[in-house]
Amino acid sequence: MSEFWLISAPGDKENLQALERMNTVTSKSNLSYNTKFAIPDFKVGTLDSLVGLSDELGKLDTFAESLIRRMAQSVVEVMEDSKGKVQEHLLANGVDLTSFVTHFEWDMAKYPVKQPLVSVVDTIAKQLAQIEMDLKSRTAAYNTLKTNLENLEKKSMGNLFTRTLSDIVSKEDFVLDSEYLVTLLVIVPKPNYSQWQKTYESLSDMVVPRSTKLITEDKEGGLFTVTLFRKVIEDFKTKAKENKFTVREFYYDEKEIEREREEMARLLSDKKQQYQTSCVALKKGSSTFPDHKVKVTPLGNPDRPAAGQTDRERESEGEGEGPLLRWLKVNFSEAFIAWIHIKALRVF
Repeated sequence: MSEFWLISAPGDKENLQALERMNTVTSKSNLSYNTKFAIPDFKVGTLDSLVGLSDELGKLDTFAESLIRRMAQSVVEVMEDSKGKVQEHLLANGVDLTSFVTHFEWDMAKYPVKQPLVSVVDTIAKQLAQIEMDLKSRTAAYNTLKTNLENLEKKSMGNLFTRTLSDIVSKEDFVLDSEYLVTLLVIVPKPNYSQWQKTYESLSDMVVPRSTKLITEDKEGGLFTVTLFRKVIEDFKTKAKENKFTVREFYYDEKEIEREREEMARLLSDKKQQYQTSCVALKKGSSTFPDHKVKVTPLGNPDRPAAGQTDRERESEGEGEGPLLRWLKVNFSEAFIAWIHIKALRVF
């Protein structure tokens, strides 16, 4: 795990002597690798305003770190089976996080140092708040989509008593549009197959002879059809239950079955479009965040808006990435950059 300390210390005009002294002390025991962390001269107000900003920056620092962790976890969840490539998407301004911190330069265009410090802090706070708001709405939409898809998938993964039958049965398995006849589906335990074949015609009056057919089976039993007159349905159900046969409540509705199939296809398509890198059911894993810690340790003298698509976001677009993953990549970078600017302000 890499750990970064931002240290402010009295030094010469160029701060080179302080860095040299730091290198001399730490290199003997290989304690650390030291680099210069350039902080510009800011437009300082009154002492009271600086004290107030110090408290606000502490809260903003905590908020920014929490937001970054949530975004990193969202990338992990979206990547699913490609979790080994998560670090490739957690970059800052196109470079890995270590390189960004060790080669940090203040973004003069985004956070002009000629502005009062309170204005700079306000700009960063609004930027992070917008990213968080967008993150909540995007992840909520994704989670709703994922939940709906998982609910449909569960229906097709249960046993014969609970699973959907729309992908098993066909129109040819049923007698349809008959005023007098109806086809029922009966679940028969595997040890009772022979008994079913011998007795189903006599379980009730008016059962159509030789009308049973095995549709499908699982480890516990099979799903059989049987055709009979509508007026003996209840009597047949009672007799079937007495013989450990279970009539599954199901009536073939071609429009409803087609609607369910289309819904599944739509959800799968929508989910895949959110991120092209993977398209299987989401697997929850442990939280993953880049192995970097940033601490502010004062010694002597006491870190792009998410709304709309930015130029950097457009540049990052490529084949194999859906809009959610693309948004997470771009705005993780923006949030991390803002966080390090907060750190710089706290050191100052």
